[in-house]
Amino acid sequence: MKTAPRIVVMGPAGSGKSVIGAELAQLLGLPFVDADDLHPAQNVAKMAAGTPLDDDDRMPWLDVVAAELRRHADGAVIACSALARRYRDRIRAISPDAWFVELRVDRGELARRMTTREHFMPSSLLDSQLDALEHLGDDEAGAAVVNDAEPAEVVDRIRAALSARQSLR
Repeated sequence: MKTAPRIVVMGPAGSGKSVIGAELAQLLGLPFVDADDLHPAQNVAKMAAGTPLDDDDRMPWLDVVAAELRRHADGAVIACSALARRYRDRIRAISPDAWFVELRVDRGELARRMTTREHFMPSSLLDSQLDALEHLGDDEAGAAVVNDAEPAEVVDRIRAALSARQSLR
């Protein structure tokens, strides 16, 4: 890559952000950060209790996510839900060169994944995640990638999108 990529792998719970993000980071030789690890304890407790986060909960967390992304001068991959455009705008306000990869997965598969994993967010919050989801806009830096295959294949799709981005520069 010609420039240090700052990539946000985004999507609702169960979309595979952590798995795909970690594999992408390894392939690109970049550090990987899971934004779930950056949540304050009160956010984790709220979600674990089955209560969706609101903007008052999310905005300070998104500032931390964006600062962490920007801190990596040589690039990084971060897994972060970034469900709504205003959340992505908040990240871009601090890390303007952020490039978003929206992982798209159908609702049934998301529900299945959420019931088969260990995570603080219960599957009862899936509908609130999908209600908040605003797909990546055509005018936003990034690409939407369907996550319906093995991680290596999905990462190859992301690499192809990144390559196309680089060839446009």
